[in-house]
Amino acid sequence: MLVAHMERFGVEPDGRLFRNREGNYVEASAYGLTWARARKHALTRMELASGLAKRPYDLRHAGISFWLYSGVDPAECARRAGQSIEVLFRFYAKFLDGVREQANRPIEQSMEEWDRVSRGDTPSAGPDLDRK
Repeated sequence: MLVAHMERFGVEPDGRLFRNREGNYVEASAYGLTWARARKHALTRMELASGLAKRPYDLRHAGISFWLYSGVDPAECARRAGQSIEVLFRFYAKFLDGVREQANRPIEQSMEEWDRVSRGDTPSAGPDLDRK
């Protein structure tokens, strides 16, 4: 859809994709009106009533949450979101608590491997090729 929009309307020299009818900046108030109309057009009545994607910011929040859930390093999520790691932790702390179990799995696996190696219980490397 974005490519089709760019082919149809082009891009302003300053990189803006969207502009008003006169070619100027889109007023902040217009975003809310357009967003509300788009939601009515794109969502079912149940989705509208649920508050799904109520604000454009909700998409950003969902994206950052998805990155964190996918295991992307929080510092990288903060960089991509254009915010500090402190801000990320302040707003996503509850979500980060929810992925604790996901983070614990590789830590526990590494600790078990460390225990095996320290006890000398390493798997065989295969046949001794130097032996004749």
